[in-house]
Amino acid sequence: MSARRERAPEAKPKARKPAGAGEPALELDRIIHERLRLGILSALAVNASLTFNELKKLLNTSDGNLSVHARKLEEAEYISCEKSFAGRMPKTEYRMTAAGRKALERYLDEMEELIRATRKAQG
Repeated sequence: MSARRERAPEAKPKARKPAGAGEPALELDRIIHERLRLGILSALAVNASLTFNELKKLLNTSDGNLSVHARKLEEAEYISCEKSFAGRMPKTEYRMTAAGRKALERYLDEMEELIRATRKAQG
């Protein structure tokens, strides 16, 4: 019977913190930091207002998805929603609020800082 030799575990390189870890840059707004909600805010940042159908087409999403994510942004007071009728057809129109514009600017600044820090750390 041969004795089996135990191999010494290979030294693993020490893990590095991601750039900006523990700094405000990684404290991204979780309401905005979701693909569809970021899309809604980005679209409203460059348009005074958009209807539900315009957003749905622009973001290539379903009624249900858009409704859920728009409601989250409304609850955070990042967007406002106005419901009316155009003839007999219901019309839902969204606008970005001042708080939403400020939150998006802060989010974009934090993302830019995170990108800069990551590129700098990569050398």
